[in-house]
Amino acid sequence: MRILVAPDKFAGTLSAVEATDAIAAGWHRHSPGDEIDRAPMSDGGPGFTDVLHAALGGELLGLTVTGPFGDPVPATVLLEHGTAYVESAQACGVHLTDGRRGEEASTVGVGEMVREAVAAGARRVVVGLGGSGSNDGGAGLLAALGATADVALDAGGAALAGIGPVELGPAREVVDDVELVIASDVDSTLTGLFGATRTFGPQKGIAEERLPALDGALEDLAAATDRRLSLREGAGAAGGLGFALLLLGADRRPGVDLVAEAVDLPARARNADLVVTGEGAFDFSSRAGKVPSGVAGIAADAIRPCVALAGKVLVGSREMRALGMDAAYAMVDLVGEERSWADPAGALADLTERVARTWSR
Repeated sequence: MRILVAPDKFAGTLSAVEATDAIAAGWHRHSPGDEIDRAPMSDGGPGFTDVLHAALGGELLGLTVTGPFGDPVPATVLLEHGTAYVESAQACGVHLTDGRRGEEASTVGVGEMVREAVAAGARRVVVGLGGSGSNDGGAGLLAALGATADVALDAGGAALAGIGPVELGPAREVVDDVELVIASDVDSTLTGLFGATRTFGPQKGIAEERLPALDGALEDLAAATDRRLSLREGAGAAGGLGFALLLLGADRRPGVDLVAEAVDLPARARNADLVVTGEGAFDFSSRAGKVPSGVAGIAADAIRPCVALAGKVLVGSREMRALGMDAAYAMVDLVGEERSWADPAGALADLTERVARTWSR
């Protein structure tokens, strides 16, 4: 059999590349003669550049940029045939904030990455959004590119309250004649009940009683720039980084679609007998532009069965089929939660070996 293995990261435990290797190892234990096509995936969040570099090659540009609280952090931009791929989580990811101080976290480093990508000659810059610990509406990014206002744009979302007009001209000049693309799985608007702050703020350490104030600060930013764009789907991605990029003229694409296109996943699915995907938790959020849903759709177009492997499966069989899966299997059901966290690669390989008994001819 020909098996296409195309998982996302297992958040907090395995990168997409590591998950792919674990699945391949487990499958070959039971069916060593099967052909494994490895296609680690991403929706724009952590691992975005690693996945694309593994698939496309290209040059890695090593940088030191400003982290969410002003400290220097390492970052990498992938340059490939005039296109630069930027992983925003490298500069403002929740792993850098420990899920705390979301009101203060800035996206300056993301702007620095974009600026360096343009300086390196990129005519197209794709910014992957996801896994952020920031909630500043992308104001830090705008500041790094030269935007100014009557308040500090680089001090986090709380500092934006009462902001007056923003001078975006210098920032727009930096990306003039550059095609900007947002790669994101999040379709939330910048503000409101389903906006960046109220939906994702608690995950970033913003206290419940502070959510209205932070949402109001982003409302002020929208009023000072372009309220219409703040209502666009994806404006609320990565704590509002999507909004800042929209202000600079970016187009938005689902991250999983962009990565699938870059790695030629549809053709690879047509060449497979079975498609295997996965992520840390397979639940209803998996349908909203996440990797398993995107991969399942590609498998369906290729008329190939698709199964999901996950740390946990939190949907029933009917819901699973609605998400496009023929079957879904959980590590915790096989080896328990303790081992799934202590030895995720081994647990995923064991689960895959069990699945291969069912699916390998």
